[in-house]
Amino acid sequence: MDAHARFDGAATRRGFLKSTALAAAAAGTGAMSAAETQPGAETPAAGAGPDPYALAARFNKFLRVTDVADGLDAVGRADLTLMDPAIRPLWMGMRFFGPAVTMRVVPTNRRMPVVARKDALAQHAIWSRMGGWHADVNPHLKPGCVIVMATSGAGECGYWGSNNSLDMMSRGVAGIVTEGYCRDTDEVIMQKCNVACRGIGRTIIPGRVELVDVGTAIGCGGVMVRPGDIVGCDWDGCVVVPIEVAEEVLAIAARIAIDDKKGRRRLYERLGRTLDESVDWEAAEACFKDLLQ
Repeated sequence: MDAHARFDGAATRRGFLKSTALAAAAAGTGAMSAAETQPGAETPAAGAGPDPYALAARFNKFLRVTDVADGLDAVGRADLTLMDPAIRPLWMGMRFFGPAVTMRVVPTNRRMPVVARKDALAQHAIWSRMGGWHADVNPHLKPGCVIVMATSGAGECGYWGSNNSLDMMSRGVAGIVTEGYCRDTDEVIMQKCNVACRGIGRTIIPGRVELVDVGTAIGCGGVMVRPGDIVGCDWDGCVVVPIEVAEEVLAIAARIAIDDKKGRRRLYERLGRTLDESVDWEAAEACFKDLLQ
């Protein structure tokens, strides 16, 4: 096979992954059908399902990652959709759910040139001119989305840091999940930027990784993530809700969350503890009233 044929084949595979991901993002069938549980089941047809942004807004109210994980368990997906527990939020209290905008970086096989003092601030621009960015995430961003990044086993590289993570927050991005590293973490935490990562890094992007894909199916933390799948994070870790089961997972997780709040309310009262929002089952029940029929 010549180089041109190999390139065409790779482009075809990327196109297939992107088209199936977009179809899944537009699809939603409630509980899994028999066809969905069979190997090789087709992705639901585009245009048949819910708006992932509207659904994610409902996940953001009153639900914890554990409630959603239990909902996923109920529809047979939990063991397939829990990211590696090493991928964790940088600070306690972080919580978000949102439709995925996917990115994939790969380790580069070339180095940045040595730069003089006058070019110290131009390293990213130099890397861009060298073709280090093959895709652009910005056109894919919408308020409420979650950026999810696959790093293809790349070594230490602080792709996300104090500046670009804050830039994403300013654009309405609900959170960032990466199986790689984050740097400048003192500032990221102080700024309350919603970043979940595998570890803390120190190095710069140029000469270490290249961004090769945006908006296609990826693997992150051992889990498939497609554009439009709903990704959630809190101190317990990160979870992915495939869009085709999201409505059913939401309805089940809502019931679980309300029941948990009722049970803990009784324990609060037994212990004489001051009630807090985590046991406000009445508000949660009112929010999910339409799902409790």
